Amino acid sequence: MKKLIILSILATVGLNFSCSDSFFEIAPQGAANLTSLSNKNGVNALLVGAYSLLDGVGSGNVGRTSTSSNYVFGGITSGDAVKGTDAGDQPEQTYIEQFNWLSDNSYFFGKWWGMYDGVARANEAMLLAQSADVKDMTDAEKAQVVAEAKFLRGHFHFEAKKMWNKVPYISETVYKREDPNSTKIPNTADIWANIEKDFSDAAAVLPATQSQKGRATKWSAMTYLAKAYMFQKKFAAAKTLLEDVYKNSGKKLVPNFHDNFRTTGNNNAESIFEIQFSVNDGSTGNNGNAGDGLNWPYNASSPGRGCCGFYLPSQNLVNAFKTTTDGLPMIGEKKDGTADTYNNVDLPNDQGLASSVAFNLNKSIPVDPRLDWTVGRRGVNFLDWGIMPGQNWIRDQGYSGPYIGKKWMYYLAEEGSTTHSTSRRSVNNNFRMLKFSSVVLWLAECEAELGNLAAAETYVNMIRSRAKTGSLQDASVNYVVNPYPAGTFAAKGKDYSMNAIYMENRLEFAMEGHRFFDLVRWGIAAPYLNKYLAEESKSGTDMSGRTYNKRLYLVGRTFAAGKNDYFPLPNDEILNSQKDGKPTLTQNPGY
Repeated sequence: MKKLIILSILATVGLNFSCSDSFFEIAPQGAANLTSLSNKNGVNALLVGAYSLLDGVGSGNVGRTSTSSNYVFGGITSGDAVKGTDAGDQPEQTYIEQFNWLSDNSYFFGKWWGMYDGVARANEAMLLAQSADVKDMTDAEKAQVVAEAKFLRGHFHFEAKKMWNKVPYISETVYKREDPNSTKIPNTADIWANIEKDFSDAAAVLPATQSQKGRATKWSAMTYLAKAYMFQKKFAAAKTLLEDVYKNSGKKLVPNFHDNFRTTGNNNAESIFEIQFSVNDGSTGNNGNAGDGLNWPYNASSPGRGCCGFYLPSQNLVNAFKTTTDGLPMIGEKKDGTADTYNNVDLPNDQGLASSVAFNLNKSIPVDPRLDWTVGRRGVNFLDWGIMPGQNWIRDQGYSGPYIGKKWMYYLAEEGSTTHSTSRRSVNNNFRMLKFSSVVLWLAECEAELGNLAAAETYVNMIRSRAKTGSLQDASVNYVVNPYPAGTFAAKGKDYSMNAIYMENRLEFAMEGHRFFDLVRWGIAAPYLNKYLAEESKSGTDMSGRTYNKRLYLVGRTFAAGKNDYFPLPNDEILNSQKDGKPTLTQNPGY
C-alpha cells in the first residue's frame, strides 16, 4: 500500500511540474561521490581506505579468509600448526590443512576478494591523486600519495602471487571506472616485474620516516622489494637492498624476542612495517585484530574469554625447539630437513590427560627459550595468567592436540586497555609484516646461496645470540640456546648451512603465517611436508615413554608436488572473468 502511494505522488509530480530529469537525481545520503572527494581530504580518505584492507577485514568477505596473519594458508599448511577446534567446525579449513584443495572453497574466494579489493582501492587513490581536479595539493604531496598507493598495490599483488602464482596485474591504466570489464584480463603473464616496479617506484619517492605510524616508508618499500627478489631467487639483487636497510635504516634487533609480540612493543626499533590495529576507538572492534578472532583458547578464564580454539601449534613445531646439550638445533645435513632428528621422540606433553589429572612436566630437557614465548604448554607460565592448565583451555584436545598459540595473546593486566571493551578477542597488538630480524635472516640466506658461508653463520648467530640473552618466560625451564661455533657452516657445507637458516626462520617466525610460502620458495615443500604428515598422523611417544594418539585425521594425506605448491584459483572468479562468453582467467595445473 505504501509503495502505491509513493508511485502516485511521483506521477502527480511528473504531471504538474515541468522540470528536467535532474530533479530526481538525488545523491545518496552517506555516500561520497568523485566531486566531493576531489580534494586533499578526499584523496587521503581513499588512501586510508586502501591501508585499511591490509588486515584483510572489510572488503565484504569474512575477515578470517584474508586476515593479515595468513594463518589458514601459511600456517596450518606448513607443519607448524593444525586447524584446532573440533572436527565439525569450519570444515573448509580442514580441507586446506589436509591438502584437499578445491576451487569452490570459500577461503580461496575470500582471499582473492580481499586482495583485489585492496588493489582497486589503491588504484582509485592513485587516480584521484593524479587528477587535475584536485587543486589543494602540491605536486610533492600528490607524488607521495601515489608512492604509498603503489606500495599497497605491490603488497596486495604480492599476496596474490604467492597464493596462486598465475594472477592478473591490475594497474591504474588497466582499470577504467566506467567499464566493469576493464579488469577482466588474462592471468598468463608473470607479474613479478610489475610488483618489483611498484616497490621500487615507491622507494624512490617515500621518506625514510613518516609522522603517522603505519604509513609506508622508503625502508619498508626497499625491504618488500628485497622480499620479492628472495621469492625469485635473485639473491645478489636482494643482498644489495638488504645491506642498505641493514646499515642505513636505523632499525635493529630489540633486546628481547618477546618484545615483538606485545602491544607495548608496537612500532618498535625492530619493526619495518606493521599493520596497525586499534581498539576502544568508537568502533565495534573490527579495527582490532578481528581476522584472527577464532584463534583463542576455549575457556572463559583464558585470554579472549572463551572462543574459539582454532590455530594450534603442532607437536612437530614444539619438538623443533629441542636443543642439544650444546644449545644447538637437532638438525641434519639435508637442506630439506628430512635428516633432522628433533621429531624422533616428542617433548613431554599432557595429550589425553584431563586438567584434573596430575601432570608434572619434565622441565630439565633443554629447549630454546623461544618455545615458551611462541607456544602455551601445560605446566609452564602463560604470560601473567599463571600456569597454563592444559586440556581446560583446549576445545577438543583429542582432535587438535595439547598446545595453544601465544604470539598474539595479551597480558591479563592489560585486559580492557589492549582489548576491545566488548570483544576481548579484538586486540591492538599490531601484526609485524616486515621486521629487521627478517632482514638479518634473508641476508644469511643470500650469503649462503652466494657461497659465503661464514657471513651467513654470522647473521644466523645474531638471531641466536638475541634468543640466548633475552627475557625468559619461565625460569624453571632448562633453556639452552647458543650461537653456532665459529666455522660450523664452512665445515658442514652448504646444504647443512641452508637447513640451519631454514630452521632459524622456523624458530624465529613460527605461527606468523610465513612458513608454507617459504617452504615453496625454498623448493623443499614436498619432502618436508610429506615427512611431517607421515609423522604427525601416527601415535606419539614422548621422552618418558608414554604413548598417545596425535592427528589421526592426517593419516594418508600427502602434499602433491607441482599441484599443492599453489592454491586453486577460486572457481567463482574464473566464472566472473568471462568476457565475450569466455573466461579470461585460467586455472592452475591439477585443479
